[in-house]
Amino acid sequence: MTAGGFEALEEELKRLKTVERPSIIKAIGVAREHGDLSENAEYHAARERQSFTEGRLAELEDAISRADVIDPKSISGKVIRFGATVRLADEDTDEKSTYQIVGTHESDIAKGKLSITSPLARALIGKTVGDSAEVTTPGGGKYYKIMRVQFK
Repeated sequence: MTAGGFEALEEELKRLKTVERPSIIKAIGVAREHGDLSENAEYHAARERQSFTEGRLAELEDAISRADVIDPKSISGKVIRFGATVRLADEDTDEKSTYQIVGTHESDIAKGKLSITSPLARALIGKTVGDSAEVTTPGGGKYYKIMRVQFK
């Protein structure tokens, strides 16, 4: 993953431990004060939130411990690989788009962060400026022309 993605995971982990966890513990304590736990919706909601949060904490700690952080700024060249920011043109519509190829935990297509495991990223890896990449979609094949490759 990129350094930015690693920092985002660490920030989320810190927030869950310092803000969410204490908030949930407090909510469970308040719900317990209301009496019978078997029919206490507040208690069950707080426990469900606690279960989700603890699962997410375990997931984040695992991802952080196994992370291989790569700084795209330290990479150069014209061949597309992890960390590359790629400018593409749809060969059918000539619509242009820009994506950075990132790790699975930091992908966000709305922000132009494309997961390395996505079909588009897999089609782009190893290509250079001027090449075409074919991506199989449910609606059929799409072709993209690679306009620019940067590592920033």
